[in-house]
Amino acid sequence: MATVDLWLDLRSPYSFLAKDPAYALERELGVTLRLRPFALNLANIANLNDPAALANGLRKVKYLYADARRFAGPRGITLLGPKKIFDQKLAHLAWLYAEKSSKGRTLIDLAYPRFFKRELDYEDRGAIDALLKESGVDPAGFEAFVAGEGPGELATHQAEAEKQGVFAVPTFVVDGELFWGQDRIDFVRTKLTPKLTQ
Repeated sequence: MATVDLWLDLRSPYSFLAKDPAYALERELGVTLRLRPFALNLANIANLNDPAALANGLRKVKYLYADARRFAGPRGITLLGPKKIFDQKLAHLAWLYAEKSSKGRTLIDLAYPRFFKRELDYEDRGAIDALLKESGVDPAGFEAFVAGEGPGELATHQAEAEKQGVFAVPTFVVDGELFWGQDRIDFVRTKLTPKLTQ
């Protein structure tokens, strides 16, 4: 069975847009879809850390959200730009922790729409614990995971993504070939179809 890695950042509107079409592709072709966390450096990508380039960076962010909304609107998806650049680490750790109970996708499915409606703060520990509970995961061991093996697991994912050549999200990886962008799913389908008929 063919395997597709899909690298996502829970703060990325384009990652949000890639998720459901990727699920549909998995059902359609019977492939194994592995959703994996990738920490995108949003401030650097938008030049927000460079005072000289700040105005241009802000224009870029506004454009990217306007562009994402062009895809989101026809699908009934709300994409409100966050009021700040959130640290996604706690949310990604919750994702990995939920995955241990096979609830990673449930957590992602709950998190994305709330974050982009400004209803979920990824840095709020209470909100993340509540998200785990709603996902069907007992958060009792989450603190130990955050203080213990969790950060190492996140680092392993990040290192593997970089080894695969991932530089942005969403990125599909099929047999070492990268497809960057939620609108590249037809290329992913084309890549997979010959493999499935062999």
